[in-house]
Amino acid sequence: MRHRVVGRRLSRTASHRTAMLRNLAQSLIEHGQVKTTLPKARELVRFVEPLITLAKKNTLASRRLVIARLRDRLMADAKDTDMLLDDSVVQKLFKTVAPVYANRNGGYTRIIKTAKWRIGDNGDIVVVQLVDIAPISIRGKSAPAAAASAT
Repeated sequence: MRHRVVGRRLSRTASHRTAMLRNLAQSLIEHGQVKTTLPKARELVRFVEPLITLAKKNTLASRRLVIARLRDRLMADAKDTDMLLDDSVVQKLFKTVAPVYANRNGGYTRIIKTAKWRIGDNGDIVVVQLVDIAPISIRGKSAPAAAASAT
């Protein structure tokens, strides 16, 4: 019986699973979207959405809780691989991501299933996005280009 057992094990130890979820969450906050498998994506949504809700409060206590759950990491500059940006993932979460969702009561992420699968084990590949932040690609076009061509 699985009474009161919540979450997926994902064939990992507890420490590996939390490290993987932290890493995926940091990448999602930093880049706006992440490609992963469907079970990992569902666990990632359960991990990230409470963090964004905490970040919306913008208090010292909520900042400390987010740092404790996420473990702060400096973001790398995409153009220069040797340079690190001054902001960390937690700072970006509180400065840019949380104000976007100030009037939203949940549902900060979306899972988009792709038509691709992993070759080794046939795992479904999905894209996890932050709803109002990441651009949505429609048939190879970015969202602004698709909206411009539709009008």
